[in-house]
Amino acid sequence: MSNATTENHGPRAGIGLAVSTVIFALRAHPVSGRSVVSLPLVRRTRDPFEGRWALPGGWAEPGESLEVTAADTLVETTGVRPGYLEQLYCFGEVDRSPSGRVVSVVYWALVRAEEAATATVGENVRWFTADELPELAFDHNRIVEYALWRLRTKMEYSRIAHTLLGETFTLSELRQVYEAVLDRELDPANFRRQIESSGSLVPTGQRVTGGRHRPPRLYRYDTSAPLADNGPLTSPRQTTR
Repeated sequence: MSNATTENHGPRAGIGLAVSTVIFALRAHPVSGRSVVSLPLVRRTRDPFEGRWALPGGWAEPGESLEVTAADTLVETTGVRPGYLEQLYCFGEVDRSPSGRVVSVVYWALVRAEEAATATVGENVRWFTADELPELAFDHNRIVEYALWRLRTKMEYSRIAHTLLGETFTLSELRQVYEAVLDRELDPANFRRQIESSGSLVPTGQRVTGGRHRPPRLYRYDTSAPLADNGPLTSPRQTTR
């Protein structure tokens, strides 16, 4: 993916409108092996910031919604099609791009670990730990920092963890997702009480098979409840162009 676009060219006059996306997934840390929030970045192949890593992105396409542009760019650069896509923020500081005035509408996406494992990687596309990034192009370090704060904040009051799990899961697996995202250990008993009292989970009546001890129960999220505020599951490819 040597030609991945990340705000590659700026207009010589006027204001350019770009779309960038932060993709979060839980992956094993390359040193500790523990599950951590990670994201794919693309290496810029031209100035400005040639050789630096940046968020996947490109120019807004005429006649196409920004949401579709964000999703399509992810597929083209990383091969990842997100199940959760939400507009994060609009970054438009005057000096954020040396090539001219560029306003970026930034989206953030969440994908499951098994989906992230299928992402295209290579010389110019690589996964990074979200809390251990190098110096990125433009103001992308700031964008990732803001997206990570948004993710951790939403974990406290929404069922956004659903997008990082399979259809069914144990309470232990759910707690591990929370711990990975919040970057801290949680008391298992307190977590169980809080989750069960939230009413967001539905017992499936099934248990995990195998193992020497009593197998844990499997749950699923109550899909009749909203996923999160302003963050619906979307199918960008089905949007009318």
